This record gives sequence, structure tokens and C-alpha cells, in this order.
Amino acid sequence: MNTKLSLLLSVCVLLLLAGCEKTETFDTRWKDSNEAQFAKIERDAGYTKLESQSKNGHIMYKEITDSKSGIKPTFEKTVKVLYTGWYKNDWTREDTYTNSDGNRITNKIIFDSTADRNDIPSKLSPRSVVDGFATALQHMEVGDKWEVWIPWQLGYGASGRGDIKGYTTMVFEIEMIEIL
Repeated sequence: MNTKLSLLLSVCVLLLLAGCEKTETFDTRWKDSNEAQFAKIERDAGYTKLESQSKNGHIMYKEITDSKSGIKPTFEKTVKVLYTGWYKNDWTREDTYTNSDGNRITNKIIFDSTADRNDIPSKLSPRSVVDGFATALQHMEVGDKWEVWIPWQLGYGASGRGDIKGYTTMVFEIEMIEIL
């Protein structure tokens, strides 16, 4: 009886370990891919580095429109912004591509956008958004439009949120409309 129980326990432990290794490999590849893409943007001279207020890292941004208005929100202020947030399932591929079976694949995943809400600006406070988004909001001037790259550490972290997996590098196009 003890031999059967020992054998059963050994098999269970092996199955658990095998399952853990598979999960860790998948998570490591996703994390590595997202970190590699962020590192590529860090080396791009068209982007500027901004340290987060939390000092937990930095974002990268590029100005699409520079208003030169000089009016920036403080951390306590609510702002109105238009934005689109996205990530890619595979950073080495185009936004859409055709796979070997001839199927059209959407690779650029838009997870949130004011465009889906009739381009009605969202009211946000830097206190109510992820660290990377808050960092951008505090440095943008009214009328600015930026492309902002947020590493997973300043986004949804290792655990993710909703359909966004942990370790995801997120990209936002943000337009600062108004400070309330």
C-alpha cells in the first residue's frame, strides 16, 4: 500500500513540475519579447525618455503634435484626453498578416480607445491610471499629441489586467484636450 501511495505522489509531483516549467517558459518568452521591443524603442533617436514620478522606471515618448501651450496639469488635476491603447501579440510581425494557412491575422490588439466611444474625451486623473500613463499626462501640455511606450513595470505589471497579459509593453497615442 505504501509503495502505491509513494508512486502516486511521485507521479503527481512530476506532473506539477512539468506544468510549471511549461508555464514559466511561455511567460519568459512573452516577457522577453516585450522587453526587447521596449529596448528597441529606447535606442530610437526619435523617442524621448521620461522617468516616472514613482522612480520605478521610465516611459518613452515621441511628439506627434507639439502645441507649445505651456499649460501642464499637476498630479492632482483631472484632464480630458483622447487616446488609443494597444500592444502586439508578436512584435516581429506587421499589424496584420497572412499566416501559412492563408488566414488574415490581427496582430495589433487595441484594448481601449476613445474612438470606440465616439471620440468623446475621457476624464482622467494621474492618480487613477497606471504609472506610465500618469507620467505622460503630467508632462504633456494642452494640445500635445504623443505616442507613449509603457514598459510592463509601469503598466499592468507581472499579473496583467483583463485581456492584457502580465509583462505586456503597452503603446498609447494620447492627445491632451483640456485640464479641468
